[in-house]
Amino acid sequence: MENNNALMPEAVEPLFFVIDEKNHSIELTDKGIDVMTGTTDDPEFFVLPDITSQLSQVENEGLNAEEKQERKDSLLQNYAVKAERVHTVNQLLKAYTLFELNVEYVIDDNKIKIVDEQTGRIMEGRRYSDGLHQAIEAKEGVKVEAATQTFATVTLQNYFRMYRKLAGMTGTAMTEAGEFYDIYKLEVIEIPTNRPVLRNDMNDRVYRTKKEKYNAVIDEVQKMIDAGRPVLVGTTSVEISELLSKMLSLRKIPHQVLNAKLHQKEADIVAQAGKRGTVTIATNMAGRGTDIKLTQEVKDAGGLAIIGTERHESRRVDRQLRGRAGRQGDPGSSVFFVSFEDTVMRLFASDRVVKTLDKLGFKEGEMLEAPMVTKSIENAQKRVEENNFGIRKRLVEYDDVMNAQRNGIYGRRQNALKGERIGTDIANMIYEVAQDIAQSKDYAEVEEAVVKSFAMQLPFSAEEFAKLDRSSVADTLAEAAMQAFARKKEKMAQHAMPWIKHFVEEQGAKGMLQIPMTDGRRMFNIRVDVEEAYNSECANLTKSWEKTVLLSSIDKAWQEQLREMDELRKSVQNASYEQKDPLVIYKLEAYELWKKMLWDMNSKSVATLLRGKLAVPDFEEAKAQAEAQRAQQEANAEAQRAQQSYRNMQQIRRDYPQSSTATNPYANYSTTRDSYPGESAQRAAAAGPQRPQPTQPIKAAPKVGRNDPCPCGSGKKFKNCHGKDL
Repeated sequence: MENNNALMPEAVEPLFFVIDEKNHSIELTDKGIDVMTGTTDDPEFFVLPDITSQLSQVENEGLNAEEKQERKDSLLQNYAVKAERVHTVNQLLKAYTLFELNVEYVIDDNKIKIVDEQTGRIMEGRRYSDGLHQAIEAKEGVKVEAATQTFATVTLQNYFRMYRKLAGMTGTAMTEAGEFYDIYKLEVIEIPTNRPVLRNDMNDRVYRTKKEKYNAVIDEVQKMIDAGRPVLVGTTSVEISELLSKMLSLRKIPHQVLNAKLHQKEADIVAQAGKRGTVTIATNMAGRGTDIKLTQEVKDAGGLAIIGTERHESRRVDRQLRGRAGRQGDPGSSVFFVSFEDTVMRLFASDRVVKTLDKLGFKEGEMLEAPMVTKSIENAQKRVEENNFGIRKRLVEYDDVMNAQRNGIYGRRQNALKGERIGTDIANMIYEVAQDIAQSKDYAEVEEAVVKSFAMQLPFSAEEFAKLDRSSVADTLAEAAMQAFARKKEKMAQHAMPWIKHFVEEQGAKGMLQIPMTDGRRMFNIRVDVEEAYNSECANLTKSWEKTVLLSSIDKAWQEQLREMDELRKSVQNASYEQKDPLVIYKLEAYELWKKMLWDMNSKSVATLLRGKLAVPDFEEAKAQAEAQRAQQEANAEAQRAQQSYRNMQQIRRDYPQSSTATNPYANYSTTRDSYPGESAQRAAAAGPQRPQPTQPIKAAPKVGRNDPCPCGSGKKFKNCHGKDL
C-alpha cells in the first residue's frame, strides 16, 4: 500500500483529472488545469487562490480603513468567481464520468429525472444539488433549469413528531417496531394475512465470490424455467439488474427488466410476471405493494420462484422481496444467494472465515447452506439496523436544533407576510442593530457603522458620546433611526402621491400597480393597489415596501443558514477524535451561526429600509420635461414640413422651367378669325394688360448643408439625395 501511495504522483502526472469513486468526486490535475487555461491570459484561471494569506497580506500593507476594505472586497470577489468557476467545471466532469443515462437518471418529457438506486423508480420533483443537475442537463442537451433550494426543510424524523396521531399500513414495520416507539412513541400492530402463507423460505446459499454467486443465480433461473415456474430475480441496485440482464442475454434466456428505462411499462411487466417460464429482474423495492397473479398451471408447478441476489443491510427490504410470493394464499418459494464479497458479509464476516473455508477444502463454485448460516446473516443485518437506528435517533437530536431555528425564522416571515406586527419587528431590528453598534467605544467606528446601517449622521458629538453609557447610546441611536425612517416614509409617500393622482384622475387606472424602488444597489418592484394608494395617500406603498424588504432579507439569510448548518453537521463529526461530543459542539456552533445570521439579516434589512427611495423622477420635473420634449417634437415637425415644402418647390422648378409662355400663355395657340364666335373680343381681352393674381408668401425653410443628412429620412447626405441637382 505504501509503495502504491509513493507511485501515485507518477500515475496521476499524465492524467487531466482524477476520479474518486469512493467519495464520488472529481479533481483536476495540473495538466488538466494547464490545458483549460491554454486559451486565456491568466495562468491561474482555474486555480483557487490562498485567500487566507492574501487577506493577511492586506492587513500588513499599511492601508487606511477604506482602502483596506476595498482591497479585501476585491480579493473576496475574485475568490468567489474562481470558486464558482472551478466548481462548475468539476460538476460538468462528474456529470460526464460518474452519471450514466438510464442508470442514475432518465430523460422524460425533455427533462432530467433522477432514478432511485434501490427501487429503480423515477423520483418526480427531485433534483441534484450544487449545480450537478444543471451539468447533467447541459450534457444531455435539454433545457437547463434554474437551481432550486427548499427553504422549509423538515426531516422525516421530525415530520413524524409534528402530529399527535399517525395511521398507516405496511408489511415491514415490525422490523423497526423498537425504533418507532423509542423515537416517535408510535406503536406497531401486526395484522395477520387473511389466508395462511404457503411460501417456502429456503436457507441462504453462500458462495465465496460474486462471480460464483451470479453464475449460480443464472443456473437456478434456468432450473425454475424448466420446471414451468415464473421467476422474479431481486437485486439491491439498478447496476446489478443490468449485469444480470447481460448474463441472461448471453445464455439466451428471455427476460424483462423492471427499471427506469421501462418505468412506463411497469404495470404490463408486473402483469406478465406470473406467467409460466417468465423471468423478471427488479430491485428489491420495485413493484412493492403489487400482487403478482398466478395461473392455476403455475400454482400446480410450485408458484412464483423468488431469487434474491444479495442480502440487504435492512431486513425489511428483504421482506419486501419475499412478500411478492405467498400473497392471498398462493404457493411460492424464496432463496437468497450471498457471497463473502457482499457489503453485509464484508462488514461482519472477516478474512479469517474465508481462510477457515480454504483449510476445510472449500472449492470454487461450492456453496454453504445451513440454518445456522442464515441465522448469522440475519444477526448481522440486525447489527446494521441497530447502527442505523442510533444514527436516526441522533439525527432527531440534531434536527431539534434546526427546528428551533426554523420556528424562529418562520415566525418572523409570517409576521412580514401578514403585516400585523411588521412595525414592531422593524423597531426591534433597529434597536438590536443600535445595541450592537453601541458596544464599540471608539467614536469613529460608531460613526462609520451608523452611516452604513442607518444612512444618517450621529445624533451626538464626540464629547457627548464620551459622557454617555452604552445603553444611552443605543437608545439615542435607535430613536434617531426611527425618526429618520419615519421621515423617509413620509418623503416616499409625498414623492409617489402626484404620480398616483395622475394615474387615477387622468388615466382612470385600477387594480395593481408596479412601482420601482431602490436602495442604491438593488431594484425592487413593489405591487400596490392604485385605488387604495390614492385613498390612503400612499400608506399601503410604504407598508408594501417594508414587507418586500423583510421577506427578501429573511429568505436570503435563511438560505445561507441552511447551507452553513449542513456544512456544520458534517464538520462537527471530527470532534469525536478529540474525545468530544459532536452534538454539544454542534449546538454551540449552531447558536453562534444563528446570532450571526440575525445580525446580518437585521443590519441589511435596516440599511435597505433607510436607504429606500422611488426609482422614478419627481412628478413636476417629469411633467416639465415631458412638455419640453413635446414642444421640441412640434418644432421638429414644423421644420420638417417647411423642408418638405421647399423640396416640393425645387421639384416644380426642375419640372417646369421658365419660358415665353410665362408672359403670354396663349403663344402656343394658333387660330383663325372664324374659328369661334366672340373670338375678337377674347383676343382683345387677352392682348390687354393682365390682371395680377394674388400670391401666398413662401416661408423660408431652414438651410440644409450639402453634407448634412437629408431631411427626407433616407439616411443619405443632402447633396446625394434631394439636393443633388441644386
